[in-house]
Amino acid sequence: MNTALLLIDIQNDYFPNGKMELDRPVQTAHQAAKVLAWFRQHHKDTIFHVQHIATEEEKGFFLPNTEGVNINAVVLPEGEEEIIIKHTPNSFFNTDLAGKLEGKGVMKLVIAGMMTHMCIDATVRAATELGFEVTLIDDACTTRDLAYREKTVPAQQVHEAFIGALAGVYAEVVSAEEFVRK
Repeated sequence: MNTALLLIDIQNDYFPNGKMELDRPVQTAHQAAKVLAWFRQHHKDTIFHVQHIATEEEKGFFLPNTEGVNINAVVLPEGEEEIIIKHTPNSFFNTDLAGKLEGKGVMKLVIAGMMTHMCIDATVRAATELGFEVTLIDDACTTRDLAYREKTVPAQQVHEAFIGALAGVYAEVVSAEEFVRK
């Protein structure tokens, strides 16, 4: 069974000085890079970088033709690695991702990226519903604080709650180190 890596939205706007800085983006990207290096050695023809490009300027980040929309240098695509462009949180919605995975015989996905509570959550759930077996690299994902009604939920709690909701039902959850050791 072919396995593919999906690196989702590891883009400059999520890093220091970006338009939507997340919690620990540099450390997160380096964990994703460990998994990317493993795939480059073992499954180099099934690496997919998912890049979000905003279609609404009022969103304020991932705007076309800006430095912030670019994939971060820590996980920059090389050679024949595919780039999937998306405009919504779900990496499968209105993209050719499912068809490309099917064309390569992929049935297992390893997922890492940004933001845990948004694009990671939406993509993992969609992947499972489409019949893929998912492994989620928890320390290669991150998010940000969320606020509502004068309450602030710290990024780490947001991350852990969403990972906890996905664990078991939607994905096997492992660390980058656990994945590369398997």
